Amino acid sequence: MSVVVCGEAMLLMLAEPGVPLERAVAFRRSIAGAESNVAAGLARLGHQVRWLGRVGADPAGASVLAMLRADGIDTRHAVVDPDAPTGLLLRDSHPSRAIDVQYYRAGSAASRLVPGELTPEMMDGARLVHVTGITPMLSDSAHLATLRLLDLAKAAGATISFDPNIRLKLGPPDRWRERVAPLMGRADVVFAGADELELLQVDPAGLPGLAVVKHRDKSAGCAGLRQEAFPVPVTDPVGAGDAFAAGFLSGMLRGMPYETCLREGAAVAALVVQCANDTDGLPDRVGLDRALAAFTAAGETVHR
Repeated sequence: MSVVVCGEAMLLMLAEPGVPLERAVAFRRSIAGAESNVAAGLARLGHQVRWLGRVGADPAGASVLAMLRADGIDTRHAVVDPDAPTGLLLRDSHPSRAIDVQYYRAGSAASRLVPGELTPEMMDGARLVHVTGITPMLSDSAHLATLRLLDLAKAAGATISFDPNIRLKLGPPDRWRERVAPLMGRADVVFAGADELELLQVDPAGLPGLAVVKHRDKSAGCAGLRQEAFPVPVTDPVGAGDAFAAGFLSGMLRGMPYETCLREGAAVAALVVQCANDTDGLPDRVGLDRALAAFTAAGETVHR
């Protein structure tokens, strides 16, 4: 097992494209969750991935686990809670207006994650452990479990990847600064938007690990390199950050230079934003190579 991710996975009900959520009558079932998106992206790119998390003993939980397994993700350590529901996310989809997202996650099974549910055996074979700031913001016990996860990852010698993935519906800015900002200093790789760094009051130059910064113009950079976004028609921007992380981390796991990691991250993100949900556009290795060839033919996009 090369990758371990830990975090919330929810059932996503996505309204028909272009229709406001309050008027939608047709919905498509899918899966949502920052860590599960990264897990699916890495699994499709050929990496062995294990998902750690909790779902309810309900049809939504069964559906989430089935969709994870369909991508070849190991869910053997998933906890099925008989007393708490699987989180639910309702949202609409539109390329040129704000997307309406409604979360139903209070008291969910995912929010009941506790440190004792994470054991050293879950890190067996892990080269990379990925988590986001959403998990520690779900509850006090999930925060403690995240700290435990980072301890286990360090003890196992795994690279720690962290994305703050700020969602202000989970808490005000000062709460994010208190709970999530310190975790960035424990990571080997941090993915963060420039706006997130400002909100968290974190200087990326002061982080001990590699800071991969996503800029407001949709470019991303690290280690003195800057990768422009590939020009593609955008159907839905949701999930682009997770897709970028999956592409970048895939390059790292294969020992590629940062220039290649940035290009692959940008390419995976470009494929995902052309689709209506977070995961439909995630490519396999062949699909990514074809996309990279097409984007490369359009011109050089990495700047030093």
